[in-house]
Amino acid sequence: MKRIVILLSGRGSNMQAIVEACAAEGWPAEVAAVVSNKADAAGLAWAAQRGIATAVVDHRGHPDRETYDAELARVIDGFAPDLLVLAGFMRILSAGFVRHYEGRMLNVHPSLLPAFPGLHTHRRAIEQGCKLAGATVHFVTAELDHGPIVAQAAVPVLPGDDEASLSARVLEREHVIFPLAVRWFVEDRLVLADGRVSHRDGLPQHLF
Repeated sequence: MKRIVILLSGRGSNMQAIVEACAAEGWPAEVAAVVSNKADAAGLAWAAQRGIATAVVDHRGHPDRETYDAELARVIDGFAPDLLVLAGFMRILSAGFVRHYEGRMLNVHPSLLPAFPGLHTHRRAIEQGCKLAGATVHFVTAELDHGPIVAQAAVPVLPGDDEASLSARVLEREHVIFPLAVRWFVEDRLVLADGRVSHRDGLPQHLF
């Protein structure tokens, strides 16, 4: 059984999707813990109600990012994770932290990377006149939102879309491809070589 630790800063809708898919589909894995940098993150209460261990590592009170990340890694490693999942964890991670979990940390980003890394992805897609937007699950590297791509989902940008409507449409797809990518990882279906990720059985890694 693989052990998954999920990091979040808010309500954790992607965390919920992963927990529910793991239970419903019988993955060879368990969500061992949910960790947040915010004590009032709604996702912590949801996880605790389902018997999942939770922890808070508040980023305030640490003199720098490296010191905080060292404490965060200490807490995470106490749960002995095989996979670390970033599900709306609103912190930029230090290079040392990323190296520590290299090859076993996944993130979901609300754009079709490499387009629109960083913030305000939906606004930027609309402003640029994109006809498609979407989400990307990728391995985390030291370069923000540039790790090897595991899976992508595309949705249309519709006439009259604003940030809220496009965000909601993309989030629905995140809830599909993020659990799928995590399942592939815990089932040892992913092959990472030369900066590219393929599925061991050749399954499609895209969703339209």
